[in-house]
Amino acid sequence: MPERYRVNLCGFDPMLVRGYVTTGARAIWWYLSNETFDEYKPLPNQKVEGKLLAVYDWGGEKLAEPNEQFEWTTTKESGYAVLVPPEAIIKYELTAWKYLELIVERINEQDIYPGEEKAFKLWPFETMGKVHPYRLDYIPPIE
Repeated sequence: MPERYRVNLCGFDPMLVRGYVTTGARAIWWYLSNETFDEYKPLPNQKVEGKLLAVYDWGGEKLAEPNEQFEWTTTKESGYAVLVPPEAIIKYELTAWKYLELIVERINEQDIYPGEEKAFKLWPFETMGKVHPYRLDYIPPIE
């Protein structure tokens, strides 16, 4: 099995995200582990494929358990950050105050850790919601 992640999403405040998802501009992203980045050296705009297992709110409550495949891309500046597409942001009402649990299976069509299971970047449940004292809720885009 490839690498399992539990990551805190990064991004802009929900008001900016509201506009960015309608234009397709970058709004929310997460980072590959340093180990995977160093070993596989992903480049800008490369495909990252895997399975989205769960979405958690800021306090660690599971909001969704999609178990669905994804194909997202790294940012245009670096292969380190992975962009969350507008469709996923809207579907799961994502903000920079949510967490994703996922498995990365391939980067640029190259299998990640074939035959092994890695977990370098698993945000601990007990610290969810304790890093920042505030959060902002999702604001849907204007239709």
